[in-house]
Amino acid sequence: MNKTFITRCRRALLISMSVSFLFLHAVAVVGQHTDSTTKTTPVGTTKVWGKVDGISIIGLVQGPSATVAPLQVACVFEYSEGDIFNPPALPTALNGMVHLDHSLKGQITELRKSGKFEGHYLETLLITPPKGAMKASKLLLIGLGDRHHFNADMMTNVGAVALREATRLGVTGFAFAGNIKDAGIDSPTALVAANVTKGIIQAWRTQRYLQQQHLAPAKPMTKATLLAGPAFFETAGEGIKEAIASFQH
Repeated sequence: MNKTFITRCRRALLISMSVSFLFLHAVAVVGQHTDSTTKTTPVGTTKVWGKVDGISIIGLVQGPSATVAPLQVACVFEYSEGDIFNPPALPTALNGMVHLDHSLKGQITELRKSGKFEGHYLETLLITPPKGAMKASKLLLIGLGDRHHFNADMMTNVGAVALREATRLGVTGFAFAGNIKDAGIDSPTALVAANVTKGIIQAWRTQRYLQQQHLAPAKPMTKATLLAGPAFFETAGEGIKEAIASFQH
């Protein structure tokens, strides 16, 4: 093999490596640009997306551990080791479920890991947090089942369970956190929010019927607050508004 041929091969290899590097660099720059221009909503932002049958559906950019409410609802999948802490779960700074677990000194993880709460679909567990641990007076966990079988349609039933448990507890309002993005599930934000809203409204209409027939205590429900992360607030709001509109025709 002559030296000229070897030299040409080396030169071709260097050119190929340079092109690959420039391509990867360009992808990285585009990714950074996309992230920097993604619209985010400040923490603490709240908005009434609409009202149906006396219950206001409110959006709030806040984590479940920091939300003031008589009842905080949070959803979890069946346990797998480190599932809320490791990728693809959201980083700790953005992960509301991690903050909630920390506020209870790791008890949510302990309950799930030990099998005391397995997180099967629609399984529930009511917790009374120690005073000062979180802003809500009560915490209701609702299971989402196997993460690999999750789909957005399941959230209609989850929203209904949240409303029914809230009425059973006698509260006039509650906050809801799906925690699906926190768990690293690439779910359709608007559709999930819409289905949760539909479940809440459908269950509330059933509850009102029971009240009118004197089959349930006549207690009002005035608001359901749906929590969203800064990057998902507006998208969730579009789904919520669409769901509310479907009940107003």
